[in-house]
Formats: sequence, C-alpha cells, structure tokens
Amino acid sequence: MAGDILKGNTPTSSNIERGPTAIGLLGKPNCPRCGGLGYVRREAPLTDPAFGKLYPCTCRLNELKERRAGLLRRVSNLATLERFTFESFHPAGNGLSPDRQQNLRRAYEIARTYARHPQGWLVLRGGYGCGKTHLAAAVANTRLEQGGDLLFITVPDLLDHLRAAFSPLSEQTYDERFEQVRSAPLLILDDLGTEQSTTWALEKLFQLLNSRYMSRLPTIITTNRELEELAPRLRSRLADTEVVQIVTILAPDYRQAGAEQQHSDLNSLRLYADMTFENFDLRQSELSREKASNLRRVYEVAQAYAVDPHGWLMFTGAYGCGKTHLAAAAANERVRQGQAVLFIVVPDLLDHLRATFNPQSAVTYDKRFEEVRTVPFLVLDDLGTESATPWAQEKLYQLFNYRYVAKLPTIITTAKEIAELDAKLRTRLLDANRCTIFAVMAPSYLGGRQRAWKKATRNRQSPKRR
Repeated sequence: MAGDILKGNTPTSSNIERGPTAIGLLGKPNCPRCGGLGYVRREAPLTDPAFGKLYPCTCRLNELKERRAGLLRRVSNLATLERFTFESFHPAGNGLSPDRQQNLRRAYEIARTYARHPQGWLVLRGGYGCGKTHLAAAVANTRLEQGGDLLFITVPDLLDHLRAAFSPLSEQTYDERFEQVRSAPLLILDDLGTEQSTTWALEKLFQLLNSRYMSRLPTIITTNRELEELAPRLRSRLADTEVVQIVTILAPDYRQAGAEQQHSDLNSLRLYADMTFENFDLRQSELSREKASNLRRVYEVAQAYAVDPHGWLMFTGAYGCGKTHLAAAAANERVRQGQAVLFIVVPDLLDHLRATFNPQSAVTYDKRFEEVRTVPFLVLDDLGTESATPWAQEKLYQLFNYRYVAKLPTIITTAKEIAELDAKLRTRLLDANRCTIFAVMAPSYLGGRQRAWKKATRNRQSPKRR
C-alpha cells in the first residue's frame, strides 16, 4: 500500500534505471506503489530492524505465489509419488484379519476427509510398509489436483535441505528457506524419528513444529515411533488432542503375504496346535472341590475371552497347572476366527530381539519389535523366567506400555507371584480396569499317572473288601 512506502522514497524512472541489477524491473510498469521496481520500503523508525528493508510490492503477489508454489513442488518431488492416490490404496489390505481391515479402513477414511478439508494436524503412525506414507502422499496429490499448495518431504531430506542453505552457492538464504517450510499452506513431514538426532536437528524441528502449532497451520506427520520415543519438546506439540489427531495403523508390511507369514519365525503357536478347550482336562475326579471349582472357573473365563477378547487376561500358578494350555487354546480359537495371533515364550522373545543386533540379521530391531507390539492378539508365556537385565526389563515395559495404551488383547502366564515381577510391569498388570488376573490353584498335572497314583493311595488307605 502507498502508506508502506517511506515519504520521499517512492521509486522514480531515474532511480529505477540505476537500481541494482539484482532487482531490475520486477513489478508492473504502471504500479502506483513501486513504479515498476517490484519492491517498496515500509515506514519505520531508524531503530526498527525493518528500516530501509525492501519488501515485495503487492503488484507481484500472484507472481511470487506461483513461484513459491513451483519451488515447493520441486522440493516435494511428488512426481515420484504420483501413483500414491486414494484410488490405488487398498483399505482391505493384504490378507488382513477383520479387525486390522477395520483399522486400516478407518485410517483411510480419516485421510480422505482430511484431504477435503485440511485442518489441524494429522499424525499417521505404524510399522514399516503399513500404508501411512501412501495415505499422506494421497492427501498431497488430492490437494494438488484441487489447486492447493503444499510441501511434502521426509524429515531427513528436510534437514539436508535446510543445511544446504548455508552453502555459499545456495540461491537462498537459510532464513528464506526455513520461512518457505514454516509457512507452507500444508506441510507433510514423512518419517519423523528417522533423522539423526543432533542438537541442531532437534532445535530446527522444534522451531518448525512450534511455529506451525502456534499458527494452527495444517500439518501431516508420519512416523513409526511412539510419542514416548520422541524428544520431549517435539512430543509436547504432538500430544495436544485439540490440535492433533493421531491414527495408529496396525496393518503389517504390505509386502508380507499374510499375518501368519509375518510371524513365522516368531510364532510358537504351531507347537501348541493340539491344545484346545475340547481336550483340556478339568481334573474333576482328582482335585478337591475347591481346586476343581477354581479350575473350571478359569477354564470358563479363558473360553469367554477367546470368543470376545477385551483387555488383558493373566494366569498365575505352578508349572503344569494348565495355564499355558488355556492360553494356547484361546490363541488357537482366535486363529480359527481369522485373527492374527502371536504366541511366544518371553525368554524366546527377548532372544529374537537381541538377534536383530547381529550384522547378519535380515530384520531390524525396530521392525521386529513393531511386529510384536502391534499384533492384534498376543500371548506372552512364562513371564518372569527371562534374565532380568535392565535391557530386558526396559524392552518388556515398552511392550507392555504400548499394548496397555493401545488396549490390545493380551494373555500373560507366569509361575511367579505378582509381587516378584518388575515394579514397572506391575503398574500395568494391577490395573483392574485393564487386566484380569486369575490364580490357578491346581497342582502340576501329571495326567493318567497322577490319577493312577491317587487311586493306589486310596486303595492303600481303605480296608480291603472281603
């Protein structure tokens, strides 16, 4: 506006001709504000940082907007992602169980709604290959079709993009480049958490997220990390449910043929395929009335849980009392109903996680851990028999905490007293709203040998019939 130009400094034909060649005649020739120069100076006192500074004239706004949009598109490199559309996305997934199909379809519908009206922040989190980047790119492609401007970039590439501005050969200053990212009408940050967590990187990411958070600018973030694993300052912005909607995608890597194949080297359930509710021995003839009643009650609880699993179910008791049989029977029933199930002994689980640190491992630790913590139905057998190192305790707590927060069905068996387990695990197990604990009172099951022994004992104790 005319008021933005310092009195006596309105550009004239003479000072335009001898103006800096870097500026040249960039504005409209007949513009009453800049006289064709394309820049104006705003009124400001000598002590104001804006004093003497040139600003683009309003006659150049459309040109600058188009140039800025073109730059954002080049940085986004969306040409490589143009195949990722909502039409090419398969909400039913590949060999998914019904609950995972429902979860994936919900993420799909939320992303489609967001693409129509981008408001607030959308965080898509899940394991490798679950579809979160596809959905984020589909939002980007939809917005481009509608004429919207946006920036789509992976977080490591973003940081490289900002670092490059410090090069003497850079066409932009760091401030200009950061401003383009900070003020993008829609910013999509892919793979947050995969960047190298240097002090500088965390500072820049916080500045970026904080600015967009305060301005309520539409932002999509994808990550395979838990919020607890991110830096506290970043987490503080993502935890505001009034601004941020977090969608966790439970689908496994789409490159896997199916849930059972995904867990083929982890799942021990095949070893317990013969353990069903039908062949579980209630031991009514050998147990006392109290113990027989207790075992029947535990059996009924396990059977009901297998039909409609909610929350956690924990069985405690002596070795051989039947708790593993009941846990396996519930897992086998869920498999028959089409659900993805993982049955694993706790020490074996920790061995599998440790094996990923071997340079020869074909799978990363992050991917393996993601497979376990997101499986729709998990059975952890023999908790408490593992080597209680600080690392093992930390991993188990991370696993428990994730499934606790996500409310994923989980069965746990242990021969230990609850008080003997790690204190952090107890905080999750003792929540009666989430976990139901049943103590199996029956002693170790010896099958026919035990019944024969009891019969012989009764015969010795009773007088012989004449």
